[in-house]
Amino acid sequence: MSEAVLALPKSIALVGNPNCGKTALFNRLTGSRQKVANYAGVTVERKEGRLELPSGRKIRILDLPGAYSLNATSPDEAVTRDVCLGLHPDERQPDLLLCVADATNLRLHLRFVLELKRLGRPMVLALNMADAARKRGITINAKVLEQELGFPVVETIAVRREGAAALIAALDAQHPITPPASSAAETDLHAEARHLLARAVHMPDPTSPLDAAIDRWVLHPVMGLMILAVVMLLVFQSVYAWAGPFSDGIESGIGWLGQSLAGQLPEGLLRSLLVDGIIAGVGGVLVFLPQILILFFFILVLEESGYLPRAAFLLDRFMVGAGLSGRAFIPMLSSFACAIPGIMAARSIPNQRDRFLTILVAPMMTCSARLPVYALLIGAFIPDRTIGGMFNLQGLTLFILYMAGILGALSVAWIARFFGRHNEEQALMLEIPAWRLPNPLDVLIGLKERGMIFLSRAGTLILALSVLLWVLSTFPTPPADWTRPAIEYSFAGHIGHALAVIFEPIGFNWQICVALIPGLAAREVAVAGLASVYAISAPEGQAEQLLSAALASQWSLATALSLLAWYVFAPQCLATLSVVRRETNSWRATAFWAALLVGLAYLASLIVYRLTLILA
Repeated sequence: MSEAVLALPKSIALVGNPNCGKTALFNRLTGSRQKVANYAGVTVERKEGRLELPSGRKIRILDLPGAYSLNATSPDEAVTRDVCLGLHPDERQPDLLLCVADATNLRLHLRFVLELKRLGRPMVLALNMADAARKRGITINAKVLEQELGFPVVETIAVRREGAAALIAALDAQHPITPPASSAAETDLHAEARHLLARAVHMPDPTSPLDAAIDRWVLHPVMGLMILAVVMLLVFQSVYAWAGPFSDGIESGIGWLGQSLAGQLPEGLLRSLLVDGIIAGVGGVLVFLPQILILFFFILVLEESGYLPRAAFLLDRFMVGAGLSGRAFIPMLSSFACAIPGIMAARSIPNQRDRFLTILVAPMMTCSARLPVYALLIGAFIPDRTIGGMFNLQGLTLFILYMAGILGALSVAWIARFFGRHNEEQALMLEIPAWRLPNPLDVLIGLKERGMIFLSRAGTLILALSVLLWVLSTFPTPPADWTRPAIEYSFAGHIGHALAVIFEPIGFNWQICVALIPGLAAREVAVAGLASVYAISAPEGQAEQLLSAALASQWSLATALSLLAWYVFAPQCLATLSVVRRETNSWRATAFWAALLVGLAYLASLIVYRLTLILA
């Protein structure tokens, strides 16, 4: 361990290049003592945790977004720059910068270390993945590196239980530290990095032989694409194959709870609110938590292993061929989780036309909020059977829906290239990280975060909208001589029948039209809306019927497929709309974006509905 020592800081900021293992080290230091939120006004994640040192002292640790330079080209890098410089309005300047560098790739990471050093702030350098560096024959003289840099250098292995012991011991030291010197006359960063490498690092091979062997297949222009298609297909197959028992269990539990309450409470508004409004609405969405967690499990594993940047490399030429900037891949990839960070990530695209085009098509990627709608309709209308002896038809349908969003986005971009001036494409600058086994702790923490986000939405937004929809579906009460279901006399019934005139050509009934309205707040709320409407309108004794069974008995296959086609292209939630307005700074551009997606959704639904009526 280093002989240099530190003053005990009260707050530490973890900073480093993407793919350096910074978040894994953050998870190792803080464990479950962390929280995730967004910075005010932006969708950049803010991760904060607490570390209790052996001495009993507690340190606040902030995990800053990955950055390649303090010359920010994205919102993430801007947050990192501002926090490090003490300019961020929501963060005080940290007492210590804990810079994390990949020990297997110091040639790249040292340049950012040197840039941070020029800030003149107390620093520690954590050489992460030290075990992987040793396996590749890389020798790092930490003591020489420490002498050259002027601040402590500690080896860490974030994926091991005791892999941060030396770092924790260094942080627990209580001696003063002299801030690193800063001089405007310092040499060029690249030259200084080369000097450090020559003095302190011996690297026999720039790339691991195993990594090179795997990449010969994974990055092959033909085989690589075939492998990518198989990986994606297996992911969607697993979403249905693995989630079924868990979803069935949740569905049974919700049904039992609804029946129990209905049996205990007298008939009236309270029972209707609890059973038909809250339990049917919120419970109808909770059923799909297993599918969402399984999908994010694979996304996290692929990200942790280093596969996703390779997928970006493979697909880059298709992006450019469709008229998109090579830099558009990352925003589009981010949109599979949520369109909002995907749209925000488009800030890294310098060309205004390419940036707007990326904002236009990124929401066509299938975000996680659409998954409950897809899962509901696929489960109700697509048979659970095997195709070709190995592929589940339901999983194959989900794969097709995801691909439809991707192909639709590329088609729109390709058509847009013929309108307006098309500038020369910006090259995609991308670091290909070393292959590594995903850390189970990081995957579990990531799943916990996604699960809590989903549950918090179910407990707040979805609950509130379910209650609101119940009110609209219950009042006013029907007249004395009523002959139709009571809900048709309500506010929701009148709204639904008015909208049905517009949506009847694509097969939507008035119940779907009602569910589309709260679905504007969040996609998954459409499922809660359908659950509430069908529970309230069900005949006596059938209110607890499962939503999927109710839809299968009352909808045609053409209507179900039409609604699936609608959600492939329809505009996202109102929050996405507001972000588009903020990023484009134009109501006209936002209105064009919304109108185009509504038009595409309506056209796709019309084609699918009419073809299904003809062929089915």
